[in-house]
Amino acid sequence: MAWLVLFVAGILEIGWAIGLKYSEGFTRPLPTVVTLVVAWASFFLLSIAMRSLPVGTAYAVWTGIGAVGTALLGIVLFGEPATAARLACIALIVAGIVGLKVFGGG
Repeated sequence: MAWLVLFVAGILEIGWAIGLKYSEGFTRPLPTVVTLVVAWASFFLLSIAMRSLPVGTAYAVWTGIGAVGTALLGIVLFGEPATAARLACIALIVAGIVGLKVFGGG
């Protein structure tokens, strides 16, 4: 169950990271409020997952999910470059997440 909670926390991290872009430096009220609520929910769920998962594993997986998802959405939503090197680096992050799940304990 902790891994599911951590996964949802990671998805929410993607949401607040993308929300930061849409808030335009917290100058747009609705995207700002949504971003802050989603960020709070992400941190809250991370803290729940950390009750039973090792802190290093949970934090690394959480940030990894956020980094991969945010990078991919940056490509899709904002036309950021999808070079082979960038995609390879994203794949390395995914490999790290999988490795931590398999070998990281919890």
